[in-house]
Amino acid sequence: MSRRQLSHGPIAAVAAAALGVTLAACSGGGSGGGGATPRAADLVQAGRASVVQGGTLRWAVDAVPSTFNAFQADATDDTTLVAEAVLPTLFTLDEHADAKPDPDYLTGVEQTSAQPQTVVYHLNPKAVWSDGKPLSAADFSAQWHALNGKDQAFWTAGTAGYDDIASVSQGATPQDVKVVFSKPYGPWKGLFAPLYPAAATATAAAFNEGSRTKLAADAGPFTLKSATGGTVTVVRNPHWWGEPAKLDAIDFTAVAPEARTAALSAGKLDVADLSETVDDDGAAALTKAAAVSGVTLHRASAPAYVQLTLNGGSGPLADPDLRRAVAQAVDRTQIANAVLTPLGLPAVALGSHLVMADQQGYQDDSGALGAGTDNAAKRLDAAGWKLGNPVAVQGDAVAPSSAAATPAPSGSAGGASGSPAPSTGGRAKDGHQLALTLLTRTGSALDAQVAGLLTTQLAKIGIPVTTRAVSSGTFFTDHVAGGDFDLALFSWPASAFPVADEAALFTKPQVGPDGAPVNGQNLSGTGTDEVDRLLAQATSALDPAQAAKLVVQADARIWQEAPSLPLFQRPEVVAVRSGVANAGAFGFTAPRFQDLGFTQAHS
Repeated sequence: MSRRQLSHGPIAAVAAAALGVTLAACSGGGSGGGGATPRAADLVQAGRASVVQGGTLRWAVDAVPSTFNAFQADATDDTTLVAEAVLPTLFTLDEHADAKPDPDYLTGVEQTSAQPQTVVYHLNPKAVWSDGKPLSAADFSAQWHALNGKDQAFWTAGTAGYDDIASVSQGATPQDVKVVFSKPYGPWKGLFAPLYPAAATATAAAFNEGSRTKLAADAGPFTLKSATGGTVTVVRNPHWWGEPAKLDAIDFTAVAPEARTAALSAGKLDVADLSETVDDDGAAALTKAAAVSGVTLHRASAPAYVQLTLNGGSGPLADPDLRRAVAQAVDRTQIANAVLTPLGLPAVALGSHLVMADQQGYQDDSGALGAGTDNAAKRLDAAGWKLGNPVAVQGDAVAPSSAAATPAPSGSAGGASGSPAPSTGGRAKDGHQLALTLLTRTGSALDAQVAGLLTTQLAKIGIPVTTRAVSSGTFFTDHVAGGDFDLALFSWPASAFPVADEAALFTKPQVGPDGAPVNGQNLSGTGTDEVDRLLAQATSALDPAQAAKLVVQADARIWQEAPSLPLFQRPEVVAVRSGVANAGAFGFTAPRFQDLGFTQAHS
């Protein structure tokens, strides 16, 4: 599952993407952070002339991928990272996720017709696979057949976009690839990324098992050498036609997140993403890593966001007025400030479910919710949820109390520190006392901090909240997927091509053959026909300006429905050893692998 792609696969694959996120625009509106803007990328930038030839870069990954096929459900961020080094990506993304053709692979690309939508890719005639075969329409066609969902023998994690293609064929020359769509698909630039050789995708056997430990062929500045002993090694590709890689090799070495700071201190790593360590241990992990000699920390807003899902399919939050009141009572700016400021990142509350704050086309649509404790209290009163006993916060739970609580210190998380929070009274309706459970992950300092703030904020309007921490391994499968929660705190990867990848998260649940609702990837269990219509229109809009307008309209309706609350973009923290060039916290961008290297001789 790519950190730049959101799979449309089964819930287990989606869960892996959500919990595995560790990584971040031109603004069309104000941000939720009082005018602050996210840090889109933070790299050690150096021109090629200052990068010496040779050396092996040691880059920490979670594990050797179980597959190098990025389109399978068990693909990981590490799969994507290796693929970016050795396989064609037809479009490169800048720090605002604006896609431009990569001249190493495309001499041009054009949409030649809107009805039917027709796109012609002009391949670089120098581009060849490592087996000597030129890139061709056969590679595009085989990948389309594997991913369009018509043949269930192919174990693909998603079909979005590929199932909208009617045909793929050679164009006027062998370097031209003609793709005709059966219906308009606006985010077409996200397709065929990465591109695999036909030998890897032409048959179900090749697609499902052929790329587990090797690749049939590759075509990047590096080529895959081996994947053994906890390390994936890629070496300079002798068949590469573009600017040659500066490095001799890159060792992608499996190092557990909690062991990376020690490995850096011991001089065993050159690049290490510490985002998960910071998530688990908070600012203390940042301080410890910053103290490592010869290492610099780079920080950016990740292409992922922390959000609060509200269960509108069952339980008390199936009451839309209660659900919207809860959403209105959450102070997202306070949460963003508490989490991001100690990490040295701008405190920006995310104002869109669909577009990141540093991404092209972003607009803060959160005003559609009408947030604020006064608005929340009025909605609760009008809905019949009346105040009763006072509510006090203690530890990670909120419970009715016979005495008013003492105000917590300003800016604290209230219950997270054990101090009682400001309180009104507990609420009840028709004899039912209101109480909510917040699902978090065991061992996450970030979750605990945000849970404490949420607990305090909801206590102010008389809503008791109890935090229930469970292991990451069971968080989705045993709890979220079955609707066993009121509130759930977790992250989603963002999409470089909004809506196409994210629509499934907000699609109205369908009715199954047995009459029960089928939520799919909509973990909130809510939705409307209007949101579905706007998301579908945005996906099919071929004019980027029209698509952006429809995204804003859809997002405003989602805010009003309150299936989830975007809180802030996740912090991306990457340690880079001194002397390493063109690495760091990439955000939406990907490394330009041929420019990675050292500024002095390195063995």
